[in-house]
Amino acid sequence: MKEKWLMAVAGSWDDIKPRITTALESGFDCVVVRQEDVERVKRLGDIKVASFGNERGGEEILIIGRGGEGDGSTPLPEDFGSSLDISLARAAEGTVAGYVEIRGKRYEEFAVELGKNVDYLLVVGKDWKVIPLENMIAGLQGEEVKIISAVKTAEEAEVDLATLEKGADGVLLDTSDLSEMKRVQKAVEKAGMAQLELVPAEITLVRPVGMGDRVCVDTCTMMLPGEGMLVGSQSKAAFLVQSESEESSYVASRPFRVNAGAVHAYVKVGDKTRYLSELHAGDEVTIVDRDGRTAKAIVGRVKIEKRPLMLIEAEAAGEKISTILQNAETIKLVGEDGKAKSVTDLAAGDRVLVHVEGKARHFGMEIEESIIER
Repeated sequence: MKEKWLMAVAGSWDDIKPRITTALESGFDCVVVRQEDVERVKRLGDIKVASFGNERGGEEILIIGRGGEGDGSTPLPEDFGSSLDISLARAAEGTVAGYVEIRGKRYEEFAVELGKNVDYLLVVGKDWKVIPLENMIAGLQGEEVKIISAVKTAEEAEVDLATLEKGADGVLLDTSDLSEMKRVQKAVEKAGMAQLELVPAEITLVRPVGMGDRVCVDTCTMMLPGEGMLVGSQSKAAFLVQSESEESSYVASRPFRVNAGAVHAYVKVGDKTRYLSELHAGDEVTIVDRDGRTAKAIVGRVKIEKRPLMLIEAEAAGEKISTILQNAETIKLVGEDGKAKSVTDLAAGDRVLVHVEGKARHFGMEIEESIIER
């Protein structure tokens, strides 16, 4: 996931405090403050704290470079091997970030060298936007460092997070506008969403199969029509099961819930799969919409109850796939047209959205192995 950092070093503590509170409420990952404010931040809530300095204080992340070569206070050496900032970064214990203001090509090159010696690289553009960031992303490819790009608006964040497709690993927002913090939060979450390919599958069989244990997954996220979870009896293929986000004549809508299917079924969780029966409160699950966009949700509760079940079989991309869902009007798949279709109305020839992967899985992870699942 892309990271959200907040720069909060300018102004009095009374000026800074509302911004830090908003960062906490908005799920920011880290705040950058003066060393004398570190303990104050920790009393406000649980968030990583970074601060500038040459020696470590109480912060989790020490930032080196401000007041030195990184911001031009000290001229860059001809040979980066004699750089004081790089020497300090190598000697520092714990998590270290390097700070560089890109004032020209030499600073861009310096940032790449510093980036090879730190955990995070904070880069601030002075008269540039995209090209130097592209060069730094390319120059640090394969290194462990995360590039955090300084921005002032959500629009700048969107550009930096998409540069060279990979984008920066996060953004450092420098603003006193609390509403802009909310906009950047949404931009970062959008950039961190993976895109899955959904394809139509043709229903070949719908048949009641009797009673069994099914799993309802109640999340801490309100979902919209067309959003749900990818669930299936085969690990390499899953149906998009919609949340109970639509009203019906039987029950009120429960947009936080996906009535996901029988206990044996797999559910897509990030790059892996898990059995529905394994999920517990506090676990992460992946929400998927009708366009294949994904988001992370937290499980609030899992309910396993005996209910009448229905076998659904389909064909997609030459593969025969299946799943078992509760036999009830409120359980819906997402049709090829993006509209929900109740499982009780499904018939052979209907087309619904599924996600098909090319590899088998072992303990939820993709493997190059021939596995037959029926």
